[in-house]
Amino acid sequence: LNFNLPLELVETVKRVSDSLGCSPTSAEVAAYFDKHDKLRHFREEFLVPKITELPPSDLSLVNGAKDCIYFSGNSLGLQPKNVKKYLEEELDTWAKIAIHGHTMGARPWAWAENNIEELMAKVVGAKTEEVALMNGLTVNLHLLLLSFYKPTKTRHKILLEDKAFPSDHYAVESQIRLRGLDPKDSMLLLSPKPGEETLKTEDILEVIEKQGDSIAVVMFSGVQYYTGQLFDMACITEAGQRKYINSGAGGLAGAFIHEKHKHTIKPTLMGWWGHDLKSRFQMTNVMELQPGVSGFRLSNQPILLVCPLQASLEVLLLDMLINLNETYFISLLGFKDY
Repeated sequence: LNFNLPLELVETVKRVSDSLGCSPTSAEVAAYFDKHDKLRHFREEFLVPKITELPPSDLSLVNGAKDCIYFSGNSLGLQPKNVKKYLEEELDTWAKIAIHGHTMGARPWAWAENNIEELMAKVVGAKTEEVALMNGLTVNLHLLLLSFYKPTKTRHKILLEDKAFPSDHYAVESQIRLRGLDPKDSMLLLSPKPGEETLKTEDILEVIEKQGDSIAVVMFSGVQYYTGQLFDMACITEAGQRKYINSGAGGLAGAFIHEKHKHTIKPTLMGWWGHDLKSRFQMTNVMELQPGVSGFRLSNQPILLVCPLQASLEVLLLDMLINLNETYFISLLGFKDY
């Protein structure tokens, strides 16, 4: 990310407001960008709550029949319209063919998540075999840290943001304690400089350069949940190593392990779903571990969680994410600076 970009967007907002003869923060400017938004039609793919349905709403101040303005997508995205359809399909499968739903139907439950991992791989820019949809966020954090965090006497620190999401912070803290170490010594928390709101890429890289000999794991979120900062993961990855892990609250999470680790990193904890699918149901109890991230699977994923994720990924991939990022920065960062 070029952090000079927001200034360019601020200038774009100013130019539009001048042409409209109004304040940069006026509703007219927002309406202009909405009208010219390339992704505007994607709104029709989601169910947007009405103001009157949301607590608390003062209907003396607003029209309750209008759609709400939703800014909580970092915690829970709006429901794609296909979610209900997909869920009803699986409930219907359960009702009509019962146990045969494991291997039959539109999305057989025994490998339903595998069928949408190609979609997730496109979202994170990975190969399909490097991605697994499984478990919840914190479970995946622990599974990967158990295998990748190998502290020594001199190299034992985990670098992460000071205001990391609680799931990340607590997982790291407990993994350090599990090794008999003290988080005060082994958690390297990075904060913005005094007077600054976000972490500069050069500051992150400087810490990695200076303390690299003592850092065992570098763990950053792609987007900082508290500030909305998009980290330059390419630069951070060159300086350290990265694993993708993501999910909404209570949702199906994803994990990424680069293909270079396919035959060298093994899971510390194993489950039935880490066994090769071709022989999994022979029940031999002799593990035939899948290579790479697939070997970290523990069990089959709840089909009722696969369905909403499938619907969401399908909407995301209707258009290139480059366009999504462009729209995001114009609508949020440009206005933010006013």
